Amino acid sequence: MQKYILKRIFLMIPTFFGSTFLVYVILSFVPGGPFQKAIMQIKYSQMNLGKDAGVSQNNSQNLSPEIIDQLKKQYGLDKPLLQRYLIWLGFMKRAEKEKEVSAPYTFREDWDYVYTESAIYTIQRWIKVVKTGNNYEVYESGMGTDFKFSDEFDELPDFPEIIDWEKSQHWKVKSQTDEKIKLVKEKRSGILTLDFGNSYVYDEPVLKLIKDRIHISGYFGIIGFILTYIICIPLGILKAIKHGSKFDVFSSILIFMGYSIPGYVLGSVLLVLFGGGSFFDFLPLGGFVSDDWDKLSFIGKIKDLILHTILPVISYSIGSFATLTILMKNSIIENLSQDYVRTAHAKGLNKKRIILVHVLRNSLIPLATDIGGLIGIFLAGSYFIEKVFNIDGIGMLSFVSIMSADYPVVMGFLVINTIILLLGNLISDIVYALIDPRIRFK
Repeated sequence: MQKYILKRIFLMIPTFFGSTFLVYVILSFVPGGPFQKAIMQIKYSQMNLGKDAGVSQNNSQNLSPEIIDQLKKQYGLDKPLLQRYLIWLGFMKRAEKEKEVSAPYTFREDWDYVYTESAIYTIQRWIKVVKTGNNYEVYESGMGTDFKFSDEFDELPDFPEIIDWEKSQHWKVKSQTDEKIKLVKEKRSGILTLDFGNSYVYDEPVLKLIKDRIHISGYFGIIGFILTYIICIPLGILKAIKHGSKFDVFSSILIFMGYSIPGYVLGSVLLVLFGGGSFFDFLPLGGFVSDDWDKLSFIGKIKDLILHTILPVISYSIGSFATLTILMKNSIIENLSQDYVRTAHAKGLNKKRIILVHVLRNSLIPLATDIGGLIGIFLAGSYFIEKVFNIDGIGMLSFVSIMSADYPVVMGFLVINTIILLLGNLISDIVYALIDPRIRFK
């Protein structure tokens, strides 16, 4: 079992990279992305200013190459696709900052090194100077030379090793002319270092946006997940025992009615019924907690949270009730017709013991295989339900991000959902093996 789990964990790695790369490629070629939107906004602004009247908005030819290059650089499109993906992962360095420094004059030492000085910064650039006879030959290292801004040295130090410390703080030459040097500082940051980038819409780190909301959707999702199994398993057993009875028929009608009603529609109806509409007024209209949450006592906070939990959890879970209940019922009925059940009857065991001891465990196997998918569904949130109950959760954020082409947030959700689904499937296999001792993974 341990070897199987380790094997599955190792297989998760290529699955993760494959799925994220596929979506990354698709988003790179989907029209209407942030780069195209930025071009349209610039054109729209120019038209409003009367600078670009009468020019079609369907192409970027009317914009200067400098603007196009700057936009490509801003959205990371100035590099090949594979390189952009590796930078996003964190395998390759990305440009963190850029500076432009004037270089009006240089000083040459008699023997060893050359440095450039400006009025604001002292830049130490180590360039070897070799004396050949009476001539000096300067060997420059070219693009990518290490630079470091320093306030410590007003003149060239004796040993180049002095600035070898803290290599990550060094700057590199991006371009150079007689008058200016453009420098870039790079660092290795990406998904593997938990740097998901910044949102184009909210202008905040993606990880912060997700962390601020995931506990809300996770709270409703986990409670809904647990309640679904707690209710559906006993109900399925009872329906199987009383198959064909009035209880079975009546409960099936209610279950399938709930299944046919979308969660957000049911939520709206429940708000009208119990949230101060035309009938009752003892449940809040929405939100995660009340506005005066901080002023409540400990018991008051628990009560307030429970009241805010009831309606959203019902709306979240209603769609899964029918599937799990009928699946449990059919699995029980199928196992009741097996030979080992007839053998148990022949031994004189009562029906209750046969079902709870022998049949139930085998009947849980189909439900165990669905655990992974249900975990992902419940934790992903639902935009419509969160909109109805005014809950600022994952579903709301993901919908806004997709509609506004906020690709860093979209990719952040992809990473989290992929990990949750992969771990969920692993949990399903483990639970499967625990329920049925005949299962042996190799």
